[in-house]
Amino acid sequence: MTCFFGETMEQEKKSPEIVLWDFNGTILDDVDAGIEAVNELLCECECAPIPSREYYQETFGFPIREYYARIGFDFAKHPYEVLAPRWVEKYLRCVKSAVLFDDVRTTLDALRSRGVRQIVLSATERQMLEGQLEDLGIRELFEQILGLDNIHAASKLSLAKAWRAEHPSERVILIGDTDHDVETARAIGVECVLVARGHQSKERLKVFGVPVFTSLREVLDTYF
Repeated sequence: MTCFFGETMEQEKKSPEIVLWDFNGTILDDVDAGIEAVNELLCECECAPIPSREYYQETFGFPIREYYARIGFDFAKHPYEVLAPRWVEKYLRCVKSAVLFDDVRTTLDALRSRGVRQIVLSATERQMLEGQLEDLGIRELFEQILGLDNIHAASKLSLAKAWRAEHPSERVILIGDTDHDVETARAIGVECVLVARGHQSKERLKVFGVPVFTSLREVLDTYF
């Protein structure tokens, strides 16, 4: 390729047009709320509680049913279909004290000022998700909220695939905090970056071959 003055051999990479945001552990700092809620449930079922945040971050994952089995729930005694709504009740009480990560609002505002479209994509039940975003005062910053129609948190893959089918050509980046975010991004052919301060540890996230940051400021500076 001929290179003229002011040109480079490689076109400058364009910034994403759309951010798909994970919610729990990426926007909302709710790890402690999640641990508190599940420990209450474990104790009620006479199971050993999660001993530490570090242990939690090494065991948490999707589907939630499989995570529950890993931490000791016996579905023969306590069916998952019964445990799931009980956890939601406890979580909604515990999460009232949870707040946004301290760089979330400035990042959302910065992206909005640059014309970047922002969408929440979560394995949380949609009505619960909408309520949390309203309570946090950030609902209006997102053009779309994609959440599940049930409380079982199995996967957000089908939501992502349906959305991508309607937006096949936009430049998209997914920002999350777990391996499920990587799986989701790859399933729809978009870039993924992870922020390692949520529901899975940095060491665990580093094996998935995507950029891992410690703050949204780093993501903003790198991609936008």
